[in-house]
Amino acid sequence: MRSEDGLLEIGFMRTVFDSLGAGVLVTDTTGRLTACNPRAAQLLGRPRDQMLGHDLHDLIHRRRDGGTVPRSECGLMAVLDSDVPAEGTDELFLRGDGSLVPVIWAATPLRHEGRSEGAVVVFHDFSLHRDAAEQTAAYLAALEGLTARLTMVAEVSTVLISASDTPQMLHRLAGLLVPDMGDWAAVDLRTSEQTGEMRRVVVRTSGDQRAADELTGLLPPLPESTRSAAIQALRSAEPVVLDAEALAEQPDSQLARAHRDLFERLGGSCAVVVPLHTRRKVFGALTVARVDPAASYTEAEVFVLSDLARRAGLVMEAAELFEQQRHVAETMQRQLLTPLPQVDHLTMAARYRPAESAAEIGGDWYDSFLLSDGVLTMVIGDVVGHDLKAAAHMAEVRNMLRALAWDRTEPPSLIIRRLDEAMTHTSDAPMATCVFARIEGPEGGPRQLRWVNAGHPPPLLVTADGRTSFLEAGHGPLLGLSSALHLGLGWPDARADLPPRSTLLLYTDGLVESRTRDIEAGLDSLRRHASALADRDIEDFLDELLDRIDPSGDDVALLALRVPQTGVGAGDDEAPLQHAHNPAAPGRGAPGSRVEDTPVRDTSEPS
Repeated sequence: MRSEDGLLEIGFMRTVFDSLGAGVLVTDTTGRLTACNPRAAQLLGRPRDQMLGHDLHDLIHRRRDGGTVPRSECGLMAVLDSDVPAEGTDELFLRGDGSLVPVIWAATPLRHEGRSEGAVVVFHDFSLHRDAAEQTAAYLAALEGLTARLTMVAEVSTVLISASDTPQMLHRLAGLLVPDMGDWAAVDLRTSEQTGEMRRVVVRTSGDQRAADELTGLLPPLPESTRSAAIQALRSAEPVVLDAEALAEQPDSQLARAHRDLFERLGGSCAVVVPLHTRRKVFGALTVARVDPAASYTEAEVFVLSDLARRAGLVMEAAELFEQQRHVAETMQRQLLTPLPQVDHLTMAARYRPAESAAEIGGDWYDSFLLSDGVLTMVIGDVVGHDLKAAAHMAEVRNMLRALAWDRTEPPSLIIRRLDEAMTHTSDAPMATCVFARIEGPEGGPRQLRWVNAGHPPPLLVTADGRTSFLEAGHGPLLGLSSALHLGLGWPDARADLPPRSTLLLYTDGLVESRTRDIEAGLDSLRRHASALADRDIEDFLDELLDRIDPSGDDVALLALRVPQTGVGAGDDEAPLQHAHNPAAPGRGAPGSRVEDTPVRDTSEPS
């Protein structure tokens, strides 16, 4: 296959030329084709003899639209002028059937014995590689879009969970949808099942927000029959896509007219109306619109909006159920908080403030009643739990304590021991805290407090001159713990003098403890405010105390006793308190300071 001088024979070179897996084209110095291998003819879909002699550039080089590429922009022909090799991946060659094939190519000057003879162009069909690249790009674009939608869904879900009430949640939801999902968004709610009354609660726009706010307010009721696609979304609980044709229809009801006002005031060429619903109820509708005439909503976007509206509906249903539970629990508690007895000039007052959240309302209670021996009792308690079941258990524990205590003259510790055993063996009530106290002493005084404390915050005694003392004796385990676990624990009886004109305060932990404040700080705050209010009427004392502390989160129960002056008995009038708002009065600290404990006798007796 080699000649005597070592060169490859011409016949062998021809075989190599014809067998190459790439297309090969050879031109002369003017760009006319002088040779073409079979693979080139196959890729171009043209017989070789119909190509030879033709100008390569004019014959096959084309733009994406099929037009001819200016010769000055042809990289293949530039090789003939520059005598420098070139390559590229963004060229299209014209096939014999008129179709275009993308090619990857390389062109090299052809020199023979030092003279330029033309150029050699080698090329491959690049369509498979380009299709794969375009598919990858399309996949990445779709993935980016999906990621953006998932991010928005996550943000909206966070808003739905964290919003403190339904109006706040809907305002924040609309704010997240604009402008990502539309140029404006509006929420219309059904405010009455019976009358079909509607109210537009929020309109959010990327334009003039003041004009959008003017569109909120009361709407006409839901009509009995309508052709309006937007209103049908409320009835069918299915999403409705409004295009230009649907928006051009004449409204057939006042509510449809009010919905059309949104588009006339804010613009809109297309929109999606999705119901805010659950399986049980349709609460209203969310409308999201785009103004650009070329814009439209994809199936995926409609699905995302429908999903978000469904999530919002679930949150609204949960809020509604919580409010119903709150009402039932609060009603149950208020029915059990009976009127307070007024005995021997001992003035009593009580307050109950339900929790802000239905999830927190539950087991706080106060009580006061006369025993068979004429002694007055004071009770404050809190059953573990914050739900309707806790409220029911509270009623059970309260009634058991009344039944066990009313006809017995035995110490409070024995009453509490029997209550602990009763809770363990006859009730499914969980653990509870409680202070059970007897107000003892002859008519006209002096009077004593005798009590036990089952895991509850200590009572606070406030003297007439503003000194305070937490009564921390008499402390024992929670109710429902000792007997259930066979611990054999008890509750020591404690005694303390009740000075004339002093105030005894029993309270639940919601007054002094919250998620943002520990109980020690809460107790200190209670002591300071109670001291400053020592001279107030007992009713004002409780009202002012709640206003100043402003407890939040848990529910709160308060029970207060005002002791009369010494010698006041049946038929006597209690003299008014003389200490006014004098921060320099004896025993009173300056505003905000910690006052000293009054010397109150506080002893414990073993049960």
